[in-house]
Amino acid sequence: MDEHQHRLTSYLAAYIDELVGNGVDEVVISPGSRSTPLALLFTHHHGVKTYINVDERSAAFFGLGIAKAKQKPVAILCTSGTAAANYYPAVIEARYAKVPLIVLTADRPHELREVGAPQAINQLDLYGKHVKWSVDMALPESSPGILKYAKSSAARGVSMALSAPAGPVHFNFPIREPLIPALDESTFTPGRRDKRVINGVRGLTTEMRDDLLRILREKQHGLIVCGPGVDSSAIDSIMAFSEQYGFPVAADPLSGVRSGLHSKGNVIETYDAFLKTKEVLADLQPDIIIRFGSMPVSKPLTLFLKGLPDVPYWVVSSGEEWQDPTAMATEFIYSDEGSFCHDLMAGAEVKDSGWLQKWKKANAISRSILQADDQPWNEGKAVKQLVEQLPEGASIFASNSMPIRDIDTFFFNNDKKISVHANRGANGIDGVVSTALGMSTGHTPLYLLIGDLAFFHDLNGLLIAKKYGLDMTIVVMNNNGGGIFSFLPQASDGTYFEELFGTPMDLDFSSAAAFYGADYQLVKEEIDLASALSLAREKKGIKIIEILTNREENVAIHRNLWNFVSQEIVSELKGNTP
Repeated sequence: MDEHQHRLTSYLAAYIDELVGNGVDEVVISPGSRSTPLALLFTHHHGVKTYINVDERSAAFFGLGIAKAKQKPVAILCTSGTAAANYYPAVIEARYAKVPLIVLTADRPHELREVGAPQAINQLDLYGKHVKWSVDMALPESSPGILKYAKSSAARGVSMALSAPAGPVHFNFPIREPLIPALDESTFTPGRRDKRVINGVRGLTTEMRDDLLRILREKQHGLIVCGPGVDSSAIDSIMAFSEQYGFPVAADPLSGVRSGLHSKGNVIETYDAFLKTKEVLADLQPDIIIRFGSMPVSKPLTLFLKGLPDVPYWVVSSGEEWQDPTAMATEFIYSDEGSFCHDLMAGAEVKDSGWLQKWKKANAISRSILQADDQPWNEGKAVKQLVEQLPEGASIFASNSMPIRDIDTFFFNNDKKISVHANRGANGIDGVVSTALGMSTGHTPLYLLIGDLAFFHDLNGLLIAKKYGLDMTIVVMNNNGGGIFSFLPQASDGTYFEELFGTPMDLDFSSAAAFYGADYQLVKEEIDLASALSLAREKKGIKIIEILTNREENVAIHRNLWNFVSQEIVSELKGNTP
């Protein structure tokens, strides 16, 4: 090989070797010219599994999904120019959802930047503050010092992506032509790494623990909130903490607390319904709030917490995060969640069991109403039926807008090992199909619950499913438009609502299913959904179940249900006649 090829190969192989040695063994590649040497070397490495996705936006979300599912860093690779810009939505989601993503962009060498060269844009700090670290890598060299630099950069990037709070890092690689590396067996040294970073567990000092214990022992009416991102290994400790203090646990469906074999005696799952009832809020006001994870989906819960400005509010996190959208938090406690609970259980005792019972009674009343089968056929009832039929070990990915809110309402406490996921970092509807498909590589069986707009927005994602034979059931709630907007104030504007917010598309998704080789079933009535789900379980590949609903009827049924919950809550807890 000539000198240029030797420098190119040695440098990039050293970087890739160290990346793989530190746990990055899956890469999603979008084809391009300038990224050729990296793409070839990744594909040639025996320790790397590669996926090819021609759509960079879909590819990035697919990589994000793999990382979410397997809780490890995943690399995404593209060429220079706007290809890298198409990564931006997924990079933003990774940043706010705390997902370790290794973003690799190829670039023109320095002499071809800002001189009008084709497919050359300014890629330095392209993702701004949405990445934890961004580095414009050195041009390929083969000197010992530069090879150590390449390895050190790879190890540092993986470490930063994983360290709490996890998130994306960006490597920009300027590469000169010719772009073909030397692919021979001596290129890599599998199983070897030069550096690794060990992150220890953060905990409380004795003084911190004693100070927090003193405060806790003075409180009678604590409320624990578990939002998205709770460490699954800490759930048992949080439940034990709750039981020892007699505090109810308001658990978001994305927290992992509502399902599984752990104790759920104090878990409150229907707070989104009964916290809409203003008449009972005063009876449920806590004297201390302890939150694990991010803010839950529920708007009524958020408004309830915002209405408690004088209540101590602790946010417990294993990393230095400022998760405080209500601006109500009074203490940020950076500690491992399980260790925090263990340290503060010493000498704790239940002081007011009546407080816990108020929350449990409100929860029981709401759950009995929400679980009843006497409601007309609507999206909420379809979601309830879907959740009830999820098999043991299943995972469900809920799109943003109405699907995640219906999951919040109709995903009840259960002993099944079911995990619930969503893109709640930036709460967008872009890339939902691709993210769920990425998650399907590590979670089987996986069900995607999605609206018609979000499904249309990422139809390109189905291509990678066809290419790699991925297995997932997609349940499309087709209400012919943006259903979430029908619940918002702008729905009262009959002049422009449909044009600006309802946005009906009048699409037939059976054509999309045929285009990507997916199985397709249409559900128009309640009786059809059970058989559709049963048939989907018997098949492999992509299965699309399209449920036709009516936006206006859906809004009316939801509101009637919430009103019924409110009436029953007031009647039972306040002793009034509804």
